[in-house]
Amino acid sequence: MPVRPADPAPKPGSDPPRWRRRKDARPQEIVAAAMDVFAERGFAATRLEEVAARAGISKGTLYLYFPGKEELFKAVVRTAILPNLQRAEALAAAAGGPCFPVLERLLRMVAHLIVTTRLATIPRLVIAEAGNFPELAAFYHREVIRRGFGVLAALLHRGIESGEFRPMAVDPNVRLIVAPLLMSAVWRTSFNGVEGEPPMDMMALVEVHIGNLRRVLLRDAAEAAGDGAP
Repeated sequence: MPVRPADPAPKPGSDPPRWRRRKDARPQEIVAAAMDVFAERGFAATRLEEVAARAGISKGTLYLYFPGKEELFKAVVRTAILPNLQRAEALAAAAGGPCFPVLERLLRMVAHLIVTTRLATIPRLVIAEAGNFPELAAFYHREVIRRGFGVLAALLHRGIESGEFRPMAVDPNVRLIVAPLLMSAVWRTSFNGVEGEPPMDMMALVEVHIGNLRRVLLRDAAEAAGDGAP
C-alpha cells in the first residue's frame, strides 16, 4: 500500500491550518450560537440541535464541549456577563477618590452594554425561567447578582464612611440603584418594537437616574434640600 506523504510543515509565522483554528474557536462559536437561540426562543424551548445547527456542527460535537443545556446557558452567562462584572469590580477597587463619580461610570457602562449588546436578554431569560429552573436562578444569583450587589454595597459603605454620602440603609438602596437598569433591560427586550411604543432612550434614562441619585445619596445635596435625615 502506498504511503501518503506527510503534509509539509507550516512556514514560520504562517497561520495554523483552518481545522485547527476552528477547533480552538469552537467553544466560543457554540456559546455565540447559544446566545442567539436562547434570545430568540427562551431557555425551555431551545433545543441543542438548534444550537448545533446554528454553530455549524453536529449535536454530538456540541456534547464534547457542553454536557447539557444548563451548562451551555451557564457558559453564555460566564462569557457575556462576567468579564463586564470583573471590569466593574476592578473599577470600583481602583478608585481612591470620591465614590459618586465611580457610581456614575458604572451606571453608564451598564446602560451602554444594554444598548449595544444582547446582554439585556439574559436577565429577562432568568426571570422568565426562574420558577421552572430554580438551579439556574440560583446560579445567576450567585455568579452575577451577589457580586454586582457587592460592588455597589462596598461603594455606598465607603461613601458613607468618608462623609460623602448621607447615612442610609445600604441594602435597600443597592436594590433601588439596580431597579431602573433591570427594568430597562427587560423593557428593551420585551416591548421595543411593539406598535405604538416609542424606542426607549436608555442613555437619557440613565442620566435622569444619576441625577436623582445625586440628590438622594450625596450628603451636601441632601442637606441643601433640607433632608439630612437617614
